[in-house]
Amino acid sequence: MGNHYYTNQPDVAHNRKQWEFPLRGKNFKFITDSNVFSKATVDFGSRVLIDAFDDTELPDGPILDVGCGYGPMGLSLAHATGRFIEMVDVNERAVELTKENAVLNGIGHIKAYPSYIYESVETTNFAAVVSNPPIRAGKEVVHEIISGSYDKLVTGGTLTIVIQKKQGAPSAQKKMEEIFGNAEIVTKEKGYFIIVSEK
Repeated sequence: MGNHYYTNQPDVAHNRKQWEFPLRGKNFKFITDSNVFSKATVDFGSRVLIDAFDDTELPDGPILDVGCGYGPMGLSLAHATGRFIEMVDVNERAVELTKENAVLNGIGHIKAYPSYIYESVETTNFAAVVSNPPIRAGKEVVHEIISGSYDKLVTGGTLTIVIQKKQGAPSAQKKMEEIFGNAEIVTKEKGYFIIVSEK
């Protein structure tokens, strides 16, 4: 049964809903559906990352959102930073919703497409990679998101992830430290850690 939000084609019936949520000074409209992550509201972890993300010191270049779901992180960062955002998710239903939500919110400087982590990502000059990793997909997937980001970033680019302490933040931080040589917890809120590494 492909009925997890981290499978490529969820085989459950559609149950589309539209609602609104304010992010980074814009009231976003989101269409969601069954079998996408956090379909009833923007999940708390994504909100913490969106609020914590700062691109002012970053080099020029686009941003990559890995595991974009229906688009709240990538679309709000596209709006807030003005940068081009690539958004990928293994869940094809989520990717279609992201495209729909980009149009719904008048955000044109994005590209959303299906990809298992970095498999279909050809760009290698990202200023930042952001991810709210699919914890339920397992530690290996989370660590693959971390280790694979290094080669996609320009020098001075950053990887920013949100992860709950009880769901593996310490091991994620250790992996980021191992890959990048640095990993700073920039925000802690209600058990969610925002961890940033710089290339």
